[in-house]
This record gives sequence, C-alpha cells and structure tokens, in this order.
Amino acid sequence: MTIGEFLVLLIVAGVCGALAQAIVGYTHGGCLVSIALGFIGALFGTWLARILGLPELFAIQVGDHLFPVVWSIIGAAVFVAVLSWIASRRRLPP
Repeated sequence: MTIGEFLVLLIVAGVCGALAQAIVGYTHGGCLVSIALGFIGALFGTWLARILGLPELFAIQVGDHLFPVVWSIIGAAVFVAVLSWIASRRRLPP
C-alpha cells in the first residue's frame, strides 16, 4: 500500500465516520475520531453483515483492499449510538 492509497483510505474512513456521527447526532471529537469511527464501523459493520448473511452493498477499492462504505457507516452509527447512550447514562444524577 502506497502513501497515496493510505491517505485515500483515511479520507474515506473519515467521511464514513463523520456521516455516522451526523446520523446519530452525537459528535464528540474531531477528524481523528471520525477516522477511527470509520475503521471501527468497517470492522463492526462487515462482521454484522457476515453474521446476518447480507451482501456487500457498496465498496471502494483502494489499492488491493476493499473498504465497505455502507457497512462502515452502519457499523459506526451503531457504535456511536452505543457510546452516546453510555455517555448519557453517566451524566444522570444518582
């Protein structure tokens, strides 16, 4: 993987993570958090799709690697929703 391919992969992951945060409505971080959420969402989303037997809907090929855009957004949205639920429970007074 070249530097250019890696940068494209980071940009795609960042956009997917930012879209997931916008869908859920919970933003807690900047660009690096969005990139991390994009990669976490890709791992979680493809795992979930494999378990449920769902097909790959849209993937971008970067070099030799496929990045699952739709499953990354869905997985990151679920992950962000869980994080926002945990964060909201912490703020409640006892």
